[in-house]
Amino acid sequence: MRHILRIHRSLHDPIPDDHHGFTIETFNPLIHKQAWLDLNNRIFIDHPDQGNWAMADLDNRIAEPWFDPKGFFLAIEDGKIVGSCWTKIHHDFVNQEPAGELYIVGVDPDFTGHGVGRAVSIAAMNYLLAQGIKDAMLYVDADNEKGLALYTGLGFN
Repeated sequence: MRHILRIHRSLHDPIPDDHHGFTIETFNPLIHKQAWLDLNNRIFIDHPDQGNWAMADLDNRIAEPWFDPKGFFLAIEDGKIVGSCWTKIHHDFVNQEPAGELYIVGVDPDFTGHGVGRAVSIAAMNYLLAQGIKDAMLYVDADNEKGLALYTGLGFN
């Protein structure tokens, strides 16, 4: 049975510095949609929620009121997207301040272990903090050891 964790961190705690060799860009639907979709489906090929998206799935999320391309970060290596972190700001929690979510974090399997996930996640956390968000959260499968190592290393628990 699948077990999903919801983990958090305060954005007032220091966000790690990140020194990496990737160019970090924000998502531009006019130029990045197909490349991102192809990579997403490659990364999450066996994932029950995130894999096997069609362009309509991506377009539906882009049409959501929470979508902000300035909060959708891409790591670029030699002109190719090698990872991404898409954020979502939740304004709809009752009696709570808005929370920032690292909604989808993915790394090209050929670049696993090179700091791509860390780079885009740090860019995302800095963006959320700049938007006045105090807390970040994300959902992760409990058996995703690489993801959990990344997130706990970034202060999520």
